[in-house]
Amino acid sequence: MPCERKPMRYGHSEGHTEVCFDDHGRFIVTCGNDGDVRIWESLEDDDPKFITVGEKAYSLALKNGKLVTASSNNTVQIHTFPDGEPDGILTRFTTNATHVTFNSSGSRVAAGSSDFMVKVVEVSDSSQQKTLRGHEAPVLSVTFDPKDDFLASSSCDGSVVVWNIEEQTQVISWPLLQKTNDVSNAKSLCRLAWQPRAAKFLAVPVDTKVHLYERGSWDHVSTLSDDLLTQPINVVAWSPCGQFLAAGSVGGSLTLWDVNSKLCVERQKHEKGFTVCGLAWHPSGSQIAYTDTEGCLGLLDGLGVSTADTNAPKQAPVKKPAKDYDALFDDDDDDRVLDEGLSDTNSPVKKRVAVDGDEDDDDFLIPSTGRVRNRGAILDDENSLDTGSLKLGPDTFRDDDDDTGSAVVPPSVPLVALRPVYEGPMPTPPQKAFQSGSTPAHLTHRFMMWNSVGIVRGYNDEQDNAIDVEFHDTAVHHAMHLTNSLGHTMADISQEAVLLACSSTDELASKLQCLHFSSWDTNKEWMVDLPNGEDARALCLGQGWAAVATSTLTLRLFSIGGVQREIFSLPGPVVCMVAHGEQLLIVYHRATGFDGEQALGVQLLQFGRRKRQIVNGEPLPLSLRSHLTWLGFTAEGTPCYVDSDGVVRLLNRSLGNTWTPVCHTRETCKSRSDHYWVVGAHENPQQLRCIPCKGSRYPPTLPRPAVAILPFKLPLCQTATEKGQMEEQFLRSVLFHNHYSFLSSSGYEIDEDGQSRSQKEQQELLMKMFALSCKLEREFRSVELAELMTHNVVTLAIRYASRSRRMALAQRLSDMALERANQILEEEPEEQDEEPEHKSIRRNSGYDQSEVTGGRQSNRHNREEEEEQGQELGEEEDGQEMETEETTESRKRVNPFAKEAGSPVKPSLTPIGKVGRANPFKVFGSGKPSASSGQNRVTNILDNMTSSRRSAPPGGSAGKPGKGPVLKPLAPRPKSKTQSTLLQMTGTKTANKKTPGNTEPAADQRKEAEVPAPASPADNSDKRPKTGFQLWLEENRKSIVFDHPDMEETDVIKEAMGRFRTMSAEDRLTWTERAKGQTGDAFDLKKRKRDGGEDVGSENGREEADENDAKKKKPLDSASKLSAFAFNKN
Repeated sequence: MPCERKPMRYGHSEGHTEVCFDDHGRFIVTCGNDGDVRIWESLEDDDPKFITVGEKAYSLALKNGKLVTASSNNTVQIHTFPDGEPDGILTRFTTNATHVTFNSSGSRVAAGSSDFMVKVVEVSDSSQQKTLRGHEAPVLSVTFDPKDDFLASSSCDGSVVVWNIEEQTQVISWPLLQKTNDVSNAKSLCRLAWQPRAAKFLAVPVDTKVHLYERGSWDHVSTLSDDLLTQPINVVAWSPCGQFLAAGSVGGSLTLWDVNSKLCVERQKHEKGFTVCGLAWHPSGSQIAYTDTEGCLGLLDGLGVSTADTNAPKQAPVKKPAKDYDALFDDDDDDRVLDEGLSDTNSPVKKRVAVDGDEDDDDFLIPSTGRVRNRGAILDDENSLDTGSLKLGPDTFRDDDDDTGSAVVPPSVPLVALRPVYEGPMPTPPQKAFQSGSTPAHLTHRFMMWNSVGIVRGYNDEQDNAIDVEFHDTAVHHAMHLTNSLGHTMADISQEAVLLACSSTDELASKLQCLHFSSWDTNKEWMVDLPNGEDARALCLGQGWAAVATSTLTLRLFSIGGVQREIFSLPGPVVCMVAHGEQLLIVYHRATGFDGEQALGVQLLQFGRRKRQIVNGEPLPLSLRSHLTWLGFTAEGTPCYVDSDGVVRLLNRSLGNTWTPVCHTRETCKSRSDHYWVVGAHENPQQLRCIPCKGSRYPPTLPRPAVAILPFKLPLCQTATEKGQMEEQFLRSVLFHNHYSFLSSSGYEIDEDGQSRSQKEQQELLMKMFALSCKLEREFRSVELAELMTHNVVTLAIRYASRSRRMALAQRLSDMALERANQILEEEPEEQDEEPEHKSIRRNSGYDQSEVTGGRQSNRHNREEEEEQGQELGEEEDGQEMETEETTESRKRVNPFAKEAGSPVKPSLTPIGKVGRANPFKVFGSGKPSASSGQNRVTNILDNMTSSRRSAPPGGSAGKPGKGPVLKPLAPRPKSKTQSTLLQMTGTKTANKKTPGNTEPAADQRKEAEVPAPASPADNSDKRPKTGFQLWLEENRKSIVFDHPDMEETDVIKEAMGRFRTMSAEDRLTWTERAKGQTGDAFDLKKRKRDGGEDVGSENGREEADENDAKKKKPLDSASKLSAFAFNKN
């Protein structure tokens, strides 16, 4: 459709501007941000008449000599036209009206407002009003059904609603638009338009397309689109005949479609690319007036469309000589590709469609884009009245729905065959690169970065173009105010520096600027120019380095001082990039997505002593039809990200670097238009730090937004039940404590207290789930849970099963515990060869994945808590009281001197208790047991459950070298016949299961308990009776020598005497009695805990055996209280 684009002219001050024609097309009427309505006789009118209606005019409508305007004083006013005399106020709102429109007869006016309401008012009697309520955000536009039954409206809440005017009810609502909190923030004004005359279709602009909905059925019948449109469509308008639809977009594109053929028949471009916000057809259909957001007015003239309205003056199209087709596209060379195949003789005005001419044989061939190659062959000029022209006769517009005469091609060439239709999935526009923790760059006041270190704000308005840097901890650095003369749009902030980058211009290259405020020299700033044609797309700061990803798919790595360290190519265009310590996380486009999906890939690199790539180009999982909104690391260094659906995902390192959803922020939003803007995450404590945004996706800079804390919750099944809740807590605890293993393997110090607390929490949850499974009689599930438990907790589970009268379960658990112990013993010879100073502590084979390095040592610390927990669970089940020996608190105190020979040299975390001021950090050099090695320990089974890590004892040890753990019989309690039978079977089975290399049969254990332990070599060599001090010195000499390797023998004795004196009188008496061979009651009652005991005194063993025989006349194996699970550390 050939037309002429007239030069634009200034009409109003900068801001939203609207336009319409009067009923006869004699005047063009505009309103704008200056509060004036101007009446133009033509585009060349240099002195238009104006009417001042308020401080600002937001919208206008004109019909039957009545001019209606929406102004900034929250009213809808009416003036006479063209005189401009005030004629009263139609209606009022609590805030400004955003759009007004007349119905087809001019008897009613509809107005939408920012207070979420739509009002329909009778012009003749303004008291006759109908209010339509239901929108949850400001109204964008309103339009009447030509038959006056319905009214359609669009809103910032993302919906397009059709209302029944008389019933004041919603007929249908479509969620089509992006939600915003205000008209000024909306991506599109979404000005709806109902087809005139036939009233068959409602046109709704949705992003870069126009959806057509059928009146009555309200079905989405077709979509009008154009490949040239890349920006959202703002406004649509029907031609008076109802056959053509014009659209103006945010990017300044003007597009014209034939609705019947769904072909784009005309494209024009705003001469400066400004947003088109107003559009109106001349009543004759020959002109389109349009306005932009800069207050300018433009005109497309010479459109070859007529109407049956003979009163309208006939506008002859401008005849122009044939010239290159590029004139239609504003002489833009880039658009030339769209007209491939056009010859220079294809002028905008064609004389006639020659169907049988040789020169036009190819006129109806379709290029690969799916558009007709030679539009001039289809669109005829005004002089032809055949059925193939766009110049349609007066009889075309009949009231019936007959489409005769509406074809745009000769009947011999059917139009349907000319346009191949692609029905497959459509590609998704790729997400643009962004800085995580920043708000959109088009805002005048924005956050350039908000992270755990500080906040970088950018200001770009009429008064100032500056950057403010604020630190959460002012001890890092004071706040800074920077002049943004280079126009930086990207920023990052760390404990060492502030990194800024700007895009290139015609004169300047893209620059990277670093403010290294932690530098110890005087030069605290450096700047780098990127090569020509290369723009910074994303940047980040790590520990001692900075990285920038560019438009040439290149990543450049700099040291924090400005040295170029690395450069490598990215697999695709970068989307976002973040850093933490030595880790760099990159998200990029790995392919083109389809049907609204983004095909993103992720790389995770670590720049430590050994540079390595941890995640190599794996796809990044997103929710359906969503995009990435935030990318970062937790404070502990685990990668995580958030998508536009509000789903937070965390890297699960223990499951092959998979991504686990840990939170859904949308579940806590009160309204569909509310969002959470994430600024950080913590694993310990488990917190998601974010800012609530009401009615928008990101917060304003002023006033300073408050940070809220959201909890994490894994989306497991049936979390409303007790079982589901405990499963979620356990799995979340495991996931959120994986970072201990990563930090330890990376050489970082870890919080051992926090690690042991997490393991205790996990074991408690396992025990609770075990108890619940027992109550529900799910014994197989109970065994599954026991497989995740540690040795000590398995023992508690066995006791719980026994008390619950579940003998089969207890038997299975005992078999499992014995098998696990055998596996540990088989692995121990390898450990015995390791150096005592070796820092790596092997993981227990029965541990859950959450039990990271050092777990066995923390189990020793947690033994008392687990005992107490087991007691509570047992009491809840059957109300039985525990043995009296279990309640003696003094027997549970850990001996700080009992240290394994092969344990690493590290401080003990256990309390010292009442053993004097001896050094708790001391590590004994010999493998001898300490003072309590000969104690008689008649305590419960938990006291014998210690971690099984040991090393080969030296020759001076008081036991057999390399001997396996001793299964010590316990003081029995009267039990039922069933339990006694079970215990007898258990003892026999466990004795038979043990291999000769690991342990002794039960009969040998009984013999060993009755035979006195052999005296140490020192005792054999010296026949004289020793004093208690001499005996203590022999066992502690190596420890003293280890602490003071340079001491002489006399000094060693002096040091030993000093330490011996610091001991309590009761301890010294114990050693004296031991030296005399008198192990009386005073020695038996001490009962201090020790970790390295290897033997039991012969008299004690005899005494226990006698006690057992006195209480029960049964073999020893049947009297042991689940003794198969009590393992002493050798």
